[in-house]
Amino acid sequence: MSSLYRIRADYDARTIVLYQAYSPAIADAALRAGRFVAPFSFHRMTWIKPSFLWLMHRSNWARKSGQERVLAVRVSREGWEEALSRAVLTTSDPAAVAQAAVHVQWDPERSPRGAALNHYSIQVGIGRHLIRTFTDDWIVSLTDLTPQVRKAAALIQNGHAAKAPRLFPAERVYPLPRALEDRLCPRR
Repeated sequence: MSSLYRIRADYDARTIVLYQAYSPAIADAALRAGRFVAPFSFHRMTWIKPSFLWLMHRSNWARKSGQERVLAVRVSREGWEEALSRAVLTTSDPAAVAQAAVHVQWDPERSPRGAALNHYSIQVGIGRHLIRTFTDDWIVSLTDLTPQVRKAAALIQNGHAAKAPRLFPAERVYPLPRALEDRLCPRR
């Protein structure tokens, strides 16, 4: 796999952690139920990200409206790789993208302060026809990371950025099966 396009994630032998940011109403309902329930929308694509810092950039450290709560969504590696096996790169033929159950795009990874880095992070969009499988079969657990996100953001904002990484999840290169790597990683 090209060093520019690697999935960096917190994972173990059976699961991988993905991150999403939600409104308090969606996060609270999901945490109470232990799975996604209304007001979570089962009728639109949901984007999952294995990069903690990319989601921090996207949600402005849980300060964007509708993204004030950060959840760690632990899913089975089997489910994660099933999603990737159904994925089409968003840069593919538009007709193929329109038909795909899962979309993949690569965006520049981010530093704690949000600067674009010189390697890419994967974003995976689970389409509405697969979302019930994602929520009901692949999710193992949900954890609210909002308190540690707020602590890390405060450290960065108050001039103590060097202390913030101790609050970040440990991420390392995910061993993507060769067939998936060949399909999903752009060649440079």
